[in-house]
Amino acid sequence: MTLEDTLPSTADAGGTRYPLDPLTGAEIETAAAVITDSEYATPTLKFVMIQLAEPAKTPELTYEGSAQPPRRAFASMYDGAAKMVHEAVVDLGARVIDTWTSVPGRFPSYLVEHMTGVEEKVREDPRWQEAMRKRGVTDFSLAMIDPWPAGYYGAQDHYDDSPLICRPLTFLRAAPSEHGYARPIEGLIVTFDLDAMTVIDIEDHGVVPLPPTAGNYSGQFMFDANNRPAFTQFRDDVKPIEITQPDGPSFTVDGWKVQWQKWSLRIGFNPREGITLHEVTYTDRGETRPILYRGSLSEMVVPYGDTSPTHWNKNVFDMGEVGMGFSANPLTLGCDCLGEIHYFDGTVNDSSGNAVTIPNAVCMHEEDFGISWKHTDFRTGEVEVRRSRRLVISMICTVGNYEYGFFWYFYNDASIEVEVKLSGVLTTGAVADGETPRWGKMVAPGLYGPNHQHFFNFRLDMSIDGPNNSVYEVDSIPEPDPDLNPHHNAWITRDTLVSSESEGARDWNWQTGRYWKVANPTKVNELGSPVAYKLTPKDVVPVMVQEGSYIYDRARFVQHNLWVTQYDPAEKFAAGDYMYQSADMQGLPEYIADDAPLEDADVVLWYTVGAHHVVRPEDWPVMPCAYTGFHLKPVGFFDGNPALDLPPSPPKACHAQHASLPVADVARES
Repeated sequence: MTLEDTLPSTADAGGTRYPLDPLTGAEIETAAAVITDSEYATPTLKFVMIQLAEPAKTPELTYEGSAQPPRRAFASMYDGAAKMVHEAVVDLGARVIDTWTSVPGRFPSYLVEHMTGVEEKVREDPRWQEAMRKRGVTDFSLAMIDPWPAGYYGAQDHYDDSPLICRPLTFLRAAPSEHGYARPIEGLIVTFDLDAMTVIDIEDHGVVPLPPTAGNYSGQFMFDANNRPAFTQFRDDVKPIEITQPDGPSFTVDGWKVQWQKWSLRIGFNPREGITLHEVTYTDRGETRPILYRGSLSEMVVPYGDTSPTHWNKNVFDMGEVGMGFSANPLTLGCDCLGEIHYFDGTVNDSSGNAVTIPNAVCMHEEDFGISWKHTDFRTGEVEVRRSRRLVISMICTVGNYEYGFFWYFYNDASIEVEVKLSGVLTTGAVADGETPRWGKMVAPGLYGPNHQHFFNFRLDMSIDGPNNSVYEVDSIPEPDPDLNPHHNAWITRDTLVSSESEGARDWNWQTGRYWKVANPTKVNELGSPVAYKLTPKDVVPVMVQEGSYIYDRARFVQHNLWVTQYDPAEKFAAGDYMYQSADMQGLPEYIADDAPLEDADVVLWYTVGAHHVVRPEDWPVMPCAYTGFHLKPVGFFDGNPALDLPPSPPKACHAQHASLPVADVARES
């Protein structure tokens, strides 16, 4: 079942759009028209991204009940003939350009046409065709050509010496719609001029035989005898699971504003970040208490650990070089999302400034999440148990071969979880019969997956009971005073204030169970402690990127688990605004260079989660989901368990006997 209204109303009761609502399609096209009709326009100017120019943060952390600022659009553009990036802010109501800024020395992220136009041009190149013939391939229509971002080869890729380029990789299908990643064209690398849309160079490092087996995952092909793994039919022992809410969901939606139980928040969407969340508050016995002013993915990077010619330069910033909003899937009821669903469409732009709608780009629903709390009084036999429930806000993005699911969970115990789900298909390599890859693992005969990692940085503009907070690093350590620890069992927690940005780059320590606490020093709970939330890691992975590599500086944000900065509206992306085809160190190291004070300040957390992927055969031909993320949990923010007031569940909602199963089996299932 799904709610009928999947296109959110964009007007509040007064008929005006809320200042943080994403741009509508009409607003995107208005911004483009104002720029196209201006003195700044040229025939070769293309639109990269058009999105909301978010208004200045107010002291109240909300625009409700206050004068509404004008709606403005931010546009990034690229003029290929001039090799110049431009930025503009457009006042949509007045239809004027407020600011115009040129950004010399930087390349843009992909334009939409780059993702779709490269394949045809590469197929037409005679040098590429000759390389394919050497491998016995004559039907070029079966070639899949992925337009990988250029990475950085060396000085020849520098802005001063190179056009905007990409380095496509080639794979081969056996038939249309068949899975081409099973047959990588190893050693063949194209350098492609995205300004002129022509092939610059072909590198051919030698013929490696195509892997002999198929790797299909769709019912059309997966039961062929040559497929790996080999199955003959779908399993027949899976019975339906139906999620029903007879009275409807517990959330309400007004445009982009969502209220669920005691939570209130606003959803945003833009081409670069995809989902953004704003004005996250929790109502505590009638008092609305701010927690998170803005949360979003800030950047991600996928460094590969294979030094062979085809793979060493794979270091994609999928957000900053491509765009997660552009890559968002139209989600499907019952497959991507299950239950009583509300969808939000995402609206992005093409390179001409036309609006493009992604239906059902964001999914929202409720999930039962097991037990919230329980206790049995063993003396009386009395039992109290409450079910946990969470609100799920998600999007799934396809970037080439990989799928990334971004999930924000809000729980009825006032905690927040952010989770990334990784699936899709490996980017593969081929090896000759009898050879073993040194920097990867075999997944099928003649086929391997390179070692690689994924890092995702989330920007969290915290607002714990107000805009001014302090951040503490909390470690659990053995009691340091031996006179107080005669039994050698005592331990304490030690809070270390992160006082300024020079101290803002922090690392997790498993030996001390380290976490980070964001406290409001001006608000105390009834026990006399400052109210706070804590950030706790889930999976922390070692960073295998090594100093001396280009990616070390390009993705410097991965070198620390947490960065803390003072709020600056211009600081949005962990690796900088424009990292495409650049070897420069940008982003967070620059943001902390001024050593701004962090005590009792408007602070931003930048937390990086990772996935460490040593490939296994079970990851082929499509990967089971891997998971990573973090939690935000209250620490003295409340005066007790905020989920204490959850009502008991009706007995029939907890247990139902099926006629086809004995009672004992049903009990085991519950």
